[in-house]
Amino acid sequence: MVAALAGKVALVTGATGGIGSQIVRRLAQEGASVVVGYNSSRQAADELASSLAAGDHLVAGAAVTDSDGLARLAGLIHERFGRLDILVNCAGVTRFVLHSDLDGLDDALIDRILTVNVRGVIATTRAMRPLLDRAGEGLIANISSIAGVTAMGSNIAYCASKAAVDNLTKSLARALAPKIRVVSVSPGVVDTDFIKGRDESWRDEQANRTPLRRLGTPDDVAEAVLAAATHLRFATGVIIPVDGGRPLT
Repeated sequence: MVAALAGKVALVTGATGGIGSQIVRRLAQEGASVVVGYNSSRQAADELASSLAAGDHLVAGAAVTDSDGLARLAGLIHERFGRLDILVNCAGVTRFVLHSDLDGLDDALIDRILTVNVRGVIATTRAMRPLLDRAGEGLIANISSIAGVTAMGSNIAYCASKAAVDNLTKSLARALAPKIRVVSVSPGVVDTDFIKGRDESWRDEQANRTPLRRLGTPDDVAEAVLAAATHLRFATGVIIPVDGGRPLT
């Protein structure tokens, strides 16, 4: 059988994180050539690339805060592959700060969250748009969070940043159609290293407050991205929830 994404090229930013790395693996398993975009974790990116299914994969530094660097990355992708079919905006930052602790949410953290989580989506999309346009059926998958809708998340600036990402998804879907589709993939609490430091009672509470009675996994998110790339071909400007029904409680 021919793999669903054979001949396609995908760029994943934030590729060395718990969610990003699984998205990279699933895209490669389906036959895509994957550009493993990293900010500072070159060793982790190399190890991830070496573990992928056979294919023409590329490891590339891709700080989403560096527009000049993103332009150079677009040139590198064009030189290597001549196309880009899928962009996954997965780079993101946050830190746990109680919503009531406004003093704990210092200006530097607010600026960092908004710069990476919001401006980074715009800057990366801007840099990759010509390549995605050339593909003719491009897909941008923005990794968001139900925090953007529920206003419950690691801190209030993070929640605001994900609300902005969902709004960007709709605006970009309108602006980039018909050649490029844009979707948000919106997980609830995902069992990654970021939450492993939380105590077991907190993790149990999050699972018990979810109708499907478990935390999300990176593969749940990766499968949603894959579905958008392979099956949901008439979907754009939408938010795809991957949350086990958490907003229902």
